[in-house]
Amino acid sequence: MSTNIAKTNSNARTKAKSFFKSPARITLLIAGLFLIISLVESITGAVDITAPGTSGATLRFAIPLLMAGLGGLWAERAGVINIGLEGMMIVGTWTAAWFGFLHGPVVGILAAAVFGLASGFFHAFLTVKIGIDQAVSGLSINLIAAGAARYLSGIFFPPVGGDRTVSPPVETLPTFTIPLVADFFKSIDEKDIFFISNVSGLIYGITRDLSVVTVGLLLLVPITSWILWRSKFGLRMRFSGENPMAAESLGINVYRTRYIAISVSGMLASLGGAYLALVASSVYREGQTAGRGFIGLATVIFGNWKPSGVFAGSILFGFTDALRVRQADSVMALIMGAGIVALLLSIFYTSSRRWKPAGSYFAIGLVALWINQRVETIPQEFITVFPNVATLLVLTFLAQRLTPPAMAGMPYKRGSE
Repeated sequence: MSTNIAKTNSNARTKAKSFFKSPARITLLIAGLFLIISLVESITGAVDITAPGTSGATLRFAIPLLMAGLGGLWAERAGVINIGLEGMMIVGTWTAAWFGFLHGPVVGILAAAVFGLASGFFHAFLTVKIGIDQAVSGLSINLIAAGAARYLSGIFFPPVGGDRTVSPPVETLPTFTIPLVADFFKSIDEKDIFFISNVSGLIYGITRDLSVVTVGLLLLVPITSWILWRSKFGLRMRFSGENPMAAESLGINVYRTRYIAISVSGMLASLGGAYLALVASSVYREGQTAGRGFIGLATVIFGNWKPSGVFAGSILFGFTDALRVRQADSVMALIMGAGIVALLLSIFYTSSRRWKPAGSYFAIGLVALWINQRVETIPQEFITVFPNVATLLVLTFLAQRLTPPAMAGMPYKRGSE
């Protein structure tokens, strides 16, 4: 009897996983999600959720998380956990602002890439060559970067119009709007057609006032995917993260592979910091990264160590971050939408005879709808910490479905058995 139940549960899990792997079904799920959001907006009148400003803000908040996430992905696929992403982002914000002030924003971005590459190489030297614990090395980089940025700011910024915590203004990078496309979706958004205008508003928001840097950094997602799964170096990097001893026996230089991967990891995270200083704003501010390096690590876990998953996670966390600057009514409407989605997921898992997740989502749905009906206003303090809460909740629910690199975080010495 127990064997039959186990087989039934296993078959249900397999069907559920295959359902979410189909591109057509994923498209339908996304369309269904937008339909629910449109319905919630119509009921509550909180039209700010799919407003162009929301999607534009989501993209701006997501790019730094995406860069930190891709940085963490490169390192962990090679077998090294990079907790120093936060510090490497700080390196990027400071160097981009200072060199951008002196020589222009293009030089600022290049400087951030170079210094980020150096910080990643430093992390690789400590963990790969010397063998320092990876967590200790990463935390050390975070502390050193924060302290060095404060010290250097006090020396260089005050004489040129800044202070110990804020750099002088940097020249902003030009933006562009995609011709025809943006105007087309703007016209549909203004017609206020149910569902169609909601989707058009989102698309219009991400096709206007784009920075060239935004487009360039987004292209790093397919580039990373190609490198990891289509190139020889990507195969060696993944092999080094799964079984470095076997990789070494086949002639792969694990040390060199990890040096390259971790250095690129630092460069990507630093570019995320440069984006904060030069695109999202036009100055360096102390504390500008605001823990985004750690949330970037969460996107790696959320994305199951895949570039497309990291991108999806950065959009999700970027959206929750964007909620902080939107109307409070939108947050309440999203809670209602989350309750509806949770109840639908409960029905889905019930049909698959997966009673535990079905019960969990049913409870979540009831709590969300209860909050929507009983709570009049959400405290601003909760909205401020909502991105962090969302990160914890997502990671909690995904904890049992992850397949990290087998040797990620494990020390390795050449010639060891």
